[in-house]
Amino acid sequence: MSLEEAVARNPHLGRYLREYTSRTGRAPEYHESLSRDLKDAPRVNFLYPVGDPIFIHVYEAEEEGVIYHAIEPRLESPEDEKKYTTVLEKILEIAPYADISFENGNSLENIKKLYDTVVSVGTGKKLFSNRIELTKEEYDKYLYLIERDIIGTGPIEPMIRDPYIEDIHVIGPNNTSLVHKIFGTAYTNITFGDDIKLAEYLKRMGERIGRPVSEASPIVDGSLPDGSRINIIYSTDVSRKGSSFTIRKFTSTPLSITQLVAWNTLSSTEAAYLWLCLEYGMSVFVCGETASGKTTTLNASLPFIKHTSKIYSAEDTAEVLPPHRIWQQLITRDRGPEEGRVTLFDLLKAALRSRPNYIIVGEIRGEEGAVAFQAMQTGHPVISTFHAASVRKMIQRFTGHPINVPITFIDNLNVVLIQQAVYRKGKFLRRVTSIEEIEGYYEELKGVATRRVFEWDPVNDTHVFRGLNNSYVLETKIAETAGYEDPREIYDELFLRARIIEKMIEKEIFSYHEVVKVIKAFYQKGLEGLPFRI
Repeated sequence: MSLEEAVARNPHLGRYLREYTSRTGRAPEYHESLSRDLKDAPRVNFLYPVGDPIFIHVYEAEEEGVIYHAIEPRLESPEDEKKYTTVLEKILEIAPYADISFENGNSLENIKKLYDTVVSVGTGKKLFSNRIELTKEEYDKYLYLIERDIIGTGPIEPMIRDPYIEDIHVIGPNNTSLVHKIFGTAYTNITFGDDIKLAEYLKRMGERIGRPVSEASPIVDGSLPDGSRINIIYSTDVSRKGSSFTIRKFTSTPLSITQLVAWNTLSSTEAAYLWLCLEYGMSVFVCGETASGKTTTLNASLPFIKHTSKIYSAEDTAEVLPPHRIWQQLITRDRGPEEGRVTLFDLLKAALRSRPNYIIVGEIRGEEGAVAFQAMQTGHPVISTFHAASVRKMIQRFTGHPINVPITFIDNLNVVLIQQAVYRKGKFLRRVTSIEEIEGYYEELKGVATRRVFEWDPVNDTHVFRGLNNSYVLETKIAETAGYEDPREIYDELFLRARIIEKMIEKEIFSYHEVVKVIKAFYQKGLEGLPFRI
């Protein structure tokens, strides 16, 4: 859709652009979709759609920094607000008696039926005097707002629809910011009006997600219908600047490993190393600090597990997305009677009884970590994320309270990937800063011996392979399992996998599902199954 078409269909967009251009003397650059290359633009001033009738204008302001302005139909005067309230009240009045059902995913259709029952568009005929008469623009605007507030997510709907948003932060009714995948931290024009309206909004949100909030229970965690994770801190007694909440956006289609390599989050050789580790049943932990991209890297790596494997995942919030048919997805239940609650500890014990080929734990935080190590000890590869900035700190946390894994058990884990969010030359980047192998516990050392096989060079922004002819996992674990007479031949296989990944990037195979298809074809037919020559 061109900008001219967008303006013709959305009068509110045309008014906004005329006002902004008149005030600043410059018009935003319109894009139907965004490219990460825009991160390097000398000046941020871009407009893009996130689905009619919502458009996003991202621009730089001298004092505030990057501004994220959601352009959507709005109530523009007290009279407009009064008229809209009257329409909404009439709909709510007749809804209990209407012959409609909101089951089977037809909510939008039924809202429109109710709406058309109470309004008419510019007829001027007495026949319709029992209906509220609207202009065409009012009709479209009110319908959008009703659908947004009743079925959608209210004022934050533009950000929920926007695929380029990572996190949303609301602190009080008039302080909403976000983390944009391309432009970083930005401040928004999203508002909830006042503390009372924000409190009412959070009560409704809590009820919708099955996690009611109140003065007695002011802090809750839950998931939105699209899978995004939300944390609510209700009450000004607890949150002094007003009730607040944070949303971590969920994407239904993970990023592909080729996309991460193209962005230099990790190298093709590191990706190939993970490929071999996951193919041959190594236990791998992706560690790092908050917002370092751990879950993204984990999800991008899961297609390396053979597609015939039986997988169990255990999580507090559904984030893990393996592309396998035999996948049992387990979620904790922390509400209701004590005897009916299900913890990660419980889920991992249940998973062990099911004899899966792989166990994936979305994030290890507590005593379930001990069960994860028991699973490894019994021959079940475990893949998980964990909050730790280094292997040393990871070991300290696992061997300390409340996880309490004996240090002699740590070598059941094979590989630790450390990922960090870093600033380099003024840019926010996510990088795999190291990959280390757990060699074993040695009594004479009174500790665990590790080998660093990959290391990120921050000066040149490159990933250095230090494990060539010196990898304990590749030579001792994988090469023996694969049947190599000379363990060092495994490096030829490593570089072959790296070339396959590089060839996919060269052919611009970045779609997650296309990457999955290539990997699956390689497992089925080897090099002959690939859609290109190596």
